[in-house]
Amino acid sequence: MSGHSKWSTIKRKKGANDAKRGKIFTKLIKEITVAAKTGGGDPDGNPRLRTAITAAKSENMPKDNIDRAIKKGTGGLDGAVYEEILYEGYGPGGVAVLVETMTDNKNRTVADIRHFFAKSNGNLGESGCVGWMFDKRGVIVIDAGGVDEEELMDLAIEAGAEDVLEDETTFQVLTAPEDFSEVVDSLEKNGVRAVEATISMVPKNTVDVTEEKPARSLLKLLENLEDHDDVQKVHANFDIPDEIMEKLS
Repeated sequence: MSGHSKWSTIKRKKGANDAKRGKIFTKLIKEITVAAKTGGGDPDGNPRLRTAITAAKSENMPKDNIDRAIKKGTGGLDGAVYEEILYEGYGPGGVAVLVETMTDNKNRTVADIRHFFAKSNGNLGESGCVGWMFDKRGVIVIDAGGVDEEELMDLAIEAGAEDVLEDETTFQVLTAPEDFSEVVDSLEKNGVRAVEATISMVPKNTVDVTEEKPARSLLKLLENLEDHDDVQKVHANFDIPDEIMEKLS
């Protein structure tokens, strides 16, 4: 496992409790609200909103929550003005890290993120320093139990997916960002439900983190970033061997 898939699996294992679920919902609601504010409340004419709704549905967000977030966006943000900022840096072991934020106080946000990097023996870099190491892709994670790989491959490719990768207990369906929602909808119509569906920055190559200390520091950095209220998504290009992961579990 590496990069997106490694961190996604860790988050799914750690994120089963209600507190983590609440944070996920809060981030999704913020994205839906801002998407509706900037592009309108009709998902058919607003690709960003359509993508946000798809991600929310994959997390089993109730329809009422989604509808309220859209109405909030189209009716204004109650005085809050969010600025979207992408931070880039290096974590322990030379791992590239991208941090997507949505904040109403960028001074607070950058100070906190810089602190997290420094605390983990990493460093926050300049804009563009690691972004070139990633490709923007739709990532649809399917539980491997009960789904046939060849059948999934046929359905996904027919729907417009670019590739299907197997990763231990899951399959990852990769799409171009503009085809993401259509592929998710097509799979669902054929009885294939995603356990996670999101637009992500997928690493072109990965960095092996083979020692326990930097691996522990890296995972702590990613967890601290994910838990921050202003952070929407975190992406990293690491690979940690299974034997190290077992020690850290």
